[in-house]
Amino acid sequence: MTFTQERTLATQTRADFPILDQEIHGKPLIYLDNAASSQKPLAVLEALHYYYTHDHANVHRGVHTLSSRATDAYEGARDKVAAFINAASRQEIVYTRNATEAINLVAYAWGNANLKSGDEVILSVMEHHSNLIPWQLLAQRTGAVLKFVQLSETQEFDLEHYKSLLSAKTKLVAIVHVSNTLGCINPVEEIVRLAHQQGARVLIDACQSVPHMSVDVQAIDCDWLVASGHKMCAPTGIGFLYGKLDVLRSMPPFLGGGEMIADVFLDRATYADLPYKFEAGTPAIAEAVALGAAVDYLNSLGMDNIHAYEQELTTHLFQQLKQIPEVQIYGAQSGDRAGLAAFTTGAVHPHDLSTILDQAGIAIRAGHHCTQPLHRILKAQSTARASVYFYNTPEEIDAFILALKEAIEFFGGIFG
Repeated sequence: MTFTQERTLATQTRADFPILDQEIHGKPLIYLDNAASSQKPLAVLEALHYYYTHDHANVHRGVHTLSSRATDAYEGARDKVAAFINAASRQEIVYTRNATEAINLVAYAWGNANLKSGDEVILSVMEHHSNLIPWQLLAQRTGAVLKFVQLSETQEFDLEHYKSLLSAKTKLVAIVHVSNTLGCINPVEEIVRLAHQQGARVLIDACQSVPHMSVDVQAIDCDWLVASGHKMCAPTGIGFLYGKLDVLRSMPPFLGGGEMIADVFLDRATYADLPYKFEAGTPAIAEAVALGAAVDYLNSLGMDNIHAYEQELTTHLFQQLKQIPEVQIYGAQSGDRAGLAAFTTGAVHPHDLSTILDQAGIAIRAGHHCTQPLHRILKAQSTARASVYFYNTPEEIDAFILALKEAIEFFGGIFG
């Protein structure tokens, strides 16, 4: 097929990712595990290095030059994140370690204060464990009831089933924007609109959407949205929670300690304004600064360009996979979808397949991808998953397909 995005964004960006310029087992590295974690461009690595060699000090507390520089860089990154997802205010961005911590923050700070026995929380069967376990724990604490949206015939979000679950008892809806296993892009604007009609709050897990497409929280109208930096070219250990101002202000603190206070007495304390009420202790300053650099880098490429190119790569990937008789692909295989393919290859266990492909220098994911309940529904103990990002090339997909065919033939010779 013809690739129209300037013969690929990969051509523009490949040199920015030094980790990709290496050999694994004597073969050029082909990194197709981007849904698990993305690689980091030089701009992000340099931001980390510059911060630690020029600006490091604790933020907010000091009046000396280094503390002022560190604070400016840390808070400047918050402004970048807010603009990146079109938040109405910088105060709506709370730094967290990752999306998992952000979801737990909402589950404890909002859930404990607002849910009671008999209230209903709607999730879907495709949720990542990070957007399942916190709500299970919340239900155990409060007596709330969890309900689950099932899959449609095309293995996508069943909107009609979702509508049937909504009622006056629905207090919270927590849904993934893009499935990390099925690759479907869920209709979050409609999900939110219908939930709000019932007076329910909505949290969107955007870990697999924010790095790959334009996300506008005001257009979605969600109450909260979470994302992890390490999936969007930033370091590990940094993520963020977006929340509407009125919702965040209504929530009690999640963690107590320094930074999140206004006045402290021996027997009581008052708390800082947003977002600091939810940022107790010394934060991941360098990681937040580097997250800002990652946002700058993604903006320089254009999120619409990234999404368009990934659509082309994904179409090419699926066309090739469908030509292999032993391959069973899960999730919708056409239309607007994420740049990943979860699949099985008959008798070849995904872990064995991943091991063989690694010998060819190809990195894919194998396992349940933190979606064990979904895999049970799919009747697959585990799957292999290839996932692309803008620095991947069509030639890498071709090499992956060739190695996949050879691996299937190899195992066929052993077990056939």
